[in-house]
Amino acid sequence: MSALKKYSPVLAICVFFSFSPLQETPWQSNHIKITGNGQLEYIPDERGNIIPDFSRVGYYYGDKPLPTVPVVKTISPTGTDNDQEHIQAAIDEVSARKPDRNGFRGALLLKKGTYRIPESIRIKTSGVVLRGEPGTTLIATANKQVSLIQVMGEGQITELPGSRVKITDDYVPAGTCSFLVENAGKFTKGDKVIVFRPGTAQWITDLQMDRIEERPGTKQWRPQEYDLRFERTITKIEGNRIFIDNPVVMPMETKYGGGELYKYRFDGRISQVGVEQLNCESVYEKDTSENHAWSAVTFGKVEHGWVQGVTARYFGFSCVNLQRTARNISVLNSNCFDHKSIITGSRRYSFNNDGQLNLFMNCHTTDGRHDFVTGAITCGPNVFVNCSAKRTHADIGPHHRWSSGTLYDNITTDGDINVHDRGNWGTGHGWAGVTQVIWNCSVRKAAVQNPWVSGKNYCIGLQGEKFEGRLKGRPDGVWEGQNKAGLTPSSLYMAQLKARQRK
Repeated sequence: MSALKKYSPVLAICVFFSFSPLQETPWQSNHIKITGNGQLEYIPDERGNIIPDFSRVGYYYGDKPLPTVPVVKTISPTGTDNDQEHIQAAIDEVSARKPDRNGFRGALLLKKGTYRIPESIRIKTSGVVLRGEPGTTLIATANKQVSLIQVMGEGQITELPGSRVKITDDYVPAGTCSFLVENAGKFTKGDKVIVFRPGTAQWITDLQMDRIEERPGTKQWRPQEYDLRFERTITKIEGNRIFIDNPVVMPMETKYGGGELYKYRFDGRISQVGVEQLNCESVYEKDTSENHAWSAVTFGKVEHGWVQGVTARYFGFSCVNLQRTARNISVLNSNCFDHKSIITGSRRYSFNNDGQLNLFMNCHTTDGRHDFVTGAITCGPNVFVNCSAKRTHADIGPHHRWSSGTLYDNITTDGDINVHDRGNWGTGHGWAGVTQVIWNCSVRKAAVQNPWVSGKNYCIGLQGEKFEGRLKGRPDGVWEGQNKAGLTPSSLYMAQLKARQRK
C-alpha cells in the first residue's frame, strides 16, 4: 500500500478536491502544466525561476504516513488541579522507556473527562505521543500567557567547523534543487546542510527597506538580521554540483552576497513526537482578557512531529505555534475557535509558523486575526492547504520581514490574503515575503505584489477582488486566472505530491 493511501488526511483532501458541484471548463496555469503521464511541467521565467515543488514538507517529507503509536500508559482525570502533575508524571514515565526500533517510546492516553492545567504540560523527549479520546478536554486555568502544551527539545544549530564552502553560480534560480560549489569534496550524500544566504546592505537598499517611512518605533532593516538559513539534506553529488532534497525558494545572486553551504548538527533537537485528539480550552474573564493561556500547543527544537485532531477555544494567540526551530511538522485536522484578547498586534495568530518544511492541512478558524501566517525571515518551503477562516480581523499570508517559499493552497476566507509591502506597520514590517504562491483560493480581496528585487509572488486562480495593497506604486505580482473557475490541478500541493510519488 502506498504512503498516499495510508495517509488518511491526504485521502480526505483528495475526496474534497475531486468533487465539485459546478461544471467548469478546466484550464491550466502558464507556469505549471500537467503532462499526459500525470507528471508536472514547470515553465521557467527568463532567469530560470520556477514555482517550487512544495510536496516535501511535513512529517518525514510526506513520505511516511502518520504512525499509530501503541498506548503504553492510560490515566483518567483527578478532578483537581493535581491533573497537571498527574499528566506530567505519566509523560515522564513514558519518556523514560526504551525506544522501539522505530524510535517510539509509546503513547500516553488521557481518558475522556476534564483535566485542569494551571501551568504547562511539557514533552522533552523523542518518541512520546500525548493522545486523547472523544470527550477528553484540557482546561488551561493559568492567569498568565503560557502554552498549555509545550513540546520542546534543547540546544541549537551548530555549524561543523571547516565545512563551509561558497556556492559558485552567479545566479541560483528559485525552484532549483542543485548548484555548484567551490569544493564538493567536503560533503557526502545524506549530509545535513545549511544553504546560507546572507543579508547585505546592497540588497536592503535595492529592496528600499533602509528607507521605510518613519513613525515612532520604526526600525530600518539591517543586514545582519536578514541572514537566511535553509535546512536541507544532500541527495547526490556530481563533481562540484550538489543536489539537495528541497528546492531553493528565492534566487541567490552574487551581487547580493551569493550563497554558502555548510554541514551542521543540532544536538538536543527531539523527534517522533505527537499531540492527538484533544479539546483544549482556556479560562477567561471577558472577551478582551489578556491574563490567560496564550497557545494550546507550541513546538520548538523539534523535527518530524505532528499535531492532529486538536481543537483550541478561547486562547489569546494560537491553536498551534511552530517556532523557528520546528521543522517537518504536520498539523492536521485541527481548529482554533473564538480567541479571547484585545484585537491588536501579536494576538490571534490561529496557526502560526516560524519554522520550515512544515505542513498545515484541513485546519479551520473563527474570530482570528492572522489565521494562517508566517513570521519574519521564515525559511520555506511551507504549506497551508485546504484551510478556512471566518470572522477574520486581519489578513492571511506572510506577516512581515521576508518570509520565503510558502504555498497557500485552497484557502477559503471571508477576509483577505496579502503579500505586499507593509511599510511601517508594526516596527517596520516592509516586504512580507517572496516566492509566495496563492493557488485556487477564495477571499474577499487580495494584494499580491512582487518585491523590488529577489524574486516573484504568484496569485493563480484566485476567487475574489484584487486591490493595490498598503502602498501604491509597488510592482504587481504574477496574476493569472482571477475569478476564473476550473484551475487544473485544483490543488497544487496534492498534484506535486502525487507526481513525486509516481516517479
